[in-house]
Amino acid sequence: MDAVTWGRFQFGLLATFHYLFPALTMGLALIIFILKLIAYRRKDEAYNRAAQFWARIFGINFAVGVVTGIPLEFQFGTNWAQFSNFAGGVIGLTLALEGMFAFFAESAFLGLFLYGAKKLTPKMHLLTSFMVFAGSWLSGYFIVATNAFMQHPVGYAQGERGLQLADMWGYLLNPWAIWQYLHNMMSSVITAAFVVTAVGAFYLLAQKHGDLPKLFIRIGVTVGLIACVLILFPTGDQHGKMMAKYQPAALAAMEGKFESGDKAELALIGQPDVINKRLDNPVYVPYVLSYLAYGSFGAKVKGLNDIPQDQQPDNPELLYYAYHIMVGLGSLFILLMLISALKLWKGTLFNSKAMLWILMLAFPFPYIATTMGWMTAELGRQPWLVYGLQRTIHGSSPTVTAGATAFTSLGFLGMYLVLGVLFLYLVLRQLSKGPDAPREQHVEARAA
Repeated sequence: MDAVTWGRFQFGLLATFHYLFPALTMGLALIIFILKLIAYRRKDEAYNRAAQFWARIFGINFAVGVVTGIPLEFQFGTNWAQFSNFAGGVIGLTLALEGMFAFFAESAFLGLFLYGAKKLTPKMHLLTSFMVFAGSWLSGYFIVATNAFMQHPVGYAQGERGLQLADMWGYLLNPWAIWQYLHNMMSSVITAAFVVTAVGAFYLLAQKHGDLPKLFIRIGVTVGLIACVLILFPTGDQHGKMMAKYQPAALAAMEGKFESGDKAELALIGQPDVINKRLDNPVYVPYVLSYLAYGSFGAKVKGLNDIPQDQQPDNPELLYYAYHIMVGLGSLFILLMLISALKLWKGTLFNSKAMLWILMLAFPFPYIATTMGWMTAELGRQPWLVYGLQRTIHGSSPTVTAGATAFTSLGFLGMYLVLGVLFLYLVLRQLSKGPDAPREQHVEARAA
């Protein structure tokens, strides 16, 4: 592989591993705040104990997420210097805001929440949980806004040495960023809801910790069902329409559509044959793609055959499968949460061992779906770093060789293996203690 390909591989590797942690913390921040709010209003200590337990899991995820996120920031200067020179005058704003304000607010108030429960008033402790939630979600927005500029650049002016920020609010309120952000945050909430539900199901099957497992399941299923609906509509629907409008090549590759046409059908399954420009063994739903993309059953959808080769995604097969895995898993999440909610409403969920086992074993799949979603977004943007303005081959660092990037990739693999093992040890230790253990014993976030 050449230096650019190695650079893409390394950044993708680091970003994928790093996002396993904020994918949980951003959603968990909302659930912790909900638990604290209910505890405050009802004066119910069980919800307080639940919030404190999940805050400790949050702290471990947060610590490891910080460590794994730092190399991503440095890669803008090491592996992608030409991109930084070209777009740094714009994206530097949101990257700086994320680090200087959102991240520090989240980390400072997390410390107050974890260690101030006995020293702060109930109202102030509730406020710290809200600030952790606000800081986490604001941090997510700044990162997504940065990525959204690469997907749909707005608010910039062309300068002599690259792009410059011309309209700060136009950049920050990029319509692509708004829908991408809402879609992304719903995926984080789903991830957290599945994890909370899985832990509750595990404790309930093991008959541990009294009624707290039932509380975990109730909050996880309720929040998870709402997020599953919202990730489909309106966030997923509107984000898809943005892609159809501004990245028709990505849409065509995602759907395996080679021939342009109106009344376009939606491919549920199939295998893209790029060489022969066809989709093998497809199962179609007529007219649906036209409606999903443009809001009309008769709308014309452009196929890859009518798009110049140098404007098409460079890995349409992987893009197609990543997108369909994401959509397929998302559909199953809705079904699982709906069944669980119905059983919860009827009062039969806690006695259904089969459903409890399914809920317990389902928690890895939102991580897979989220990873596939980000792969869809990034593969769909290719061959551009900044869509329509800078190609990926023009964004790398000219003095960094393929061998150097391959060598550092091996180093990152080793380091992340150690971090992964440490993370699993800390989380499993916390889960083995459970929410009933004395609060003084839980300082795992500091150890991380």
